[in-house]
Amino acid sequence: MTDYLTKSVTKDGMFRAYAMEATDLVSEAQKDHNTWPTSSAALGRSLVASLLLSSSVLKGKESMTVKVMGDGPAGTIVVDADANGYVKGYMHNPHVDIPLNSHHKLDVGGAIGHNGTLQVMKSQGGDEPYTSNVDLVSGEIGDDFTYYLAQSEQIPSAVGVSVYVNEDGTIGAAGGYLIQVLPGASDDAIANLEKRLKSIPMISELFLSKQKPEDILKLIFGEDNLTLLQNLPVEFKCDCSKEKFANEIVGIGAKEIKAMIDEDHGAKVVCNFCETEYNFSEDNLKKLEVAASSKIKGDEK
Repeated sequence: MTDYLTKSVTKDGMFRAYAMEATDLVSEAQKDHNTWPTSSAALGRSLVASLLLSSSVLKGKESMTVKVMGDGPAGTIVVDADANGYVKGYMHNPHVDIPLNSHHKLDVGGAIGHNGTLQVMKSQGGDEPYTSNVDLVSGEIGDDFTYYLAQSEQIPSAVGVSVYVNEDGTIGAAGGYLIQVLPGASDDAIANLEKRLKSIPMISELFLSKQKPEDILKLIFGEDNLTLLQNLPVEFKCDCSKEKFANEIVGIGAKEIKAMIDEDHGAKVVCNFCETEYNFSEDNLKKLEVAASSKIKGDEK
């Protein structure tokens, strides 16, 4: 197991805690989208935070789509995540590399923007997904997801996400934590947790020093006050296929497909999430045109 998420609860029953290493996951996204350093950090943090969120609030086959829509040069970031450790995502502008911030760190907030919206759409088996929007707090991602959990889920939480980008643009380390305050947690325990979180190194630094997710949770809460529940493998995984895109082409209608045949004699489709390219020949499109025509006739009956 390389990347994985550790789920735990404290023995005093006051906190539920998750920690995740996602270095390989974010590396895959960086390579697929050829992201530049600041974009790598912005997309990587969004992937990590979305997967921490989905793992904490979803179950079974439920899934969610997260959109980070700021006013910075990175543009919109879109992430799909589920309850089983799978995530995929992309961003409008993968080629952002701006000066470091005042803390001499990659300026994710500057790339995403400090004004905008965090949107979470949950698909939980109903006809329409449940959608919730909150304003961005800082564009640094961790703060924004913390605010979302407090406002939309009514769960006081702390979210920390971090991505270390090597000088050559590759990903050195990535990961994060999510801690939820459970009913009955004392004010002293919450204050001590806040103090502890401020004192520990950045999560990416801990992973660079070969710490594991469970080590980070023990660092925060102490080994004697922690019950480890599960290690869940996590992965950047796209479920696109030529068949799925073929169905989408059928959905645009026979007239539009005929125009693609006459004008371009084929079509090329690129998946936003993983950059995989699918080519449809003229013969492929003629078959899809027939399928689209048949679908219209079937709908008219």
